[in-house]
Amino acid sequence: SEGIIEAQIAADQIDDLMLISGVELSCDVTGAEVHLLGYFVDHKNPDLQNTLLRLREGRENRSRKMLERLNDIGVDISWERVLDLSQGGAIGRPHIAQAMVEAGYVKYPKDAFTDYLGRNGPAYVERARLDPIEAVQMLVDHGVPSVMAHPTYFMEGSSSDEVKKLKRTLSELKEAGLVGMEVYYGQYTPDQVQMLAKMAKDTGLIPCGGSDYHAAGNPGEPMPGSAGPPIESVEALRSHALHASPASHKPEQE
Repeated sequence: SEGIIEAQIAADQIDDLMLISGVELSCDVTGAEVHLLGYFVDHKNPDLQNTLLRLREGRENRSRKMLERLNDIGVDISWERVLDLSQGGAIGRPHIAQAMVEAGYVKYPKDAFTDYLGRNGPAYVERARLDPIEAVQMLVDHGVPSVMAHPTYFMEGSSSDEVKKLKRTLSELKEAGLVGMEVYYGQYTPDQVQMLAKMAKDTGLIPCGGSDYHAAGNPGEPMPGSAGPPIESVEALRSHALHASPASHKPEQE
């Protein structure tokens, strides 16, 4: 819920701007990650906030361990500085990467992930495993429409086998309650957008998207508003949120 109240106050000063509160969950499958987005989140829901708090605590413990590994290999970053950079929000790898840029160990945050913090990096620490199907069901339980973020990150290349793997995963997640997938993404090529748009249509998922702007200082980072879905996708997500039933794992029938 960090920042939502402040963001709403700011949004209220701008005509025709709708603020959508959301959450991103990082999930693990064998050898890969699945990122899930939840839209139209009720940030005042105490049950949901308690669940997210437990996840954030696990994220903080993981960050501490990664920092210890960095210190062991001579990358001297303090926990206090990482805390400062998080500004009271959920602590994660982006804050460690930012601290590494500040200290001169890497030029850009993306380099910290490539050389140190990524899955094959020397400071990488596995997180407490969050199963993507369970994560979708958790969001459904709280009436939150769920969307698979940047689905090609789940793939290893663009072979037919990888496309089939993604389709299979999307079908499994949809059965659990997934309603959409990112199609219009800041770093996607037109060919990737075309491929994913067809996949969304074939699997009956809402084609979503956005710039994924992090203000991280990486070169070429897509700016807010540079990518996004048609307004019909936003309305479809809002319709799911309005008609969602928190009492059931079953996806809404249309």
